[in-house]
Amino acid sequence: MCSTRGEIAHFHSERDVDLRLTDRAIRRFAKDLRGSGPIRIVPGSQWVTLRLDAASDVDLLLTLVSVALQAELTWPDPADRPLIGCNDQRGAGFVSADHGAF
Repeated sequence: MCSTRGEIAHFHSERDVDLRLTDRAIRRFAKDLRGSGPIRIVPGSQWVTLRLDAASDVDLLLTLVSVALQAELTWPDPADRPLIGCNDQRGAGFVSADHGAF
């Protein structure tokens, strides 16, 4: 999924999704995001990784996609830094961390 400013979300497997939020959105919701088991936050990354194990995780994904789209419009990166690879590309996603989990 993409916005006019770039990629917002993509799947790495049937149940692992990387979602790009702005740094400001991650800071704003950090406490809630860190308290959620299906979410992995990587320091310094604009991406969060979700593992979809239950229907409630899909609901969370839909909510966070909405947050990501709003963040693109209202909280763009003030430094306009180039995007760095997603968490999985950085070796920090669930898929990278769970070799052979399937």
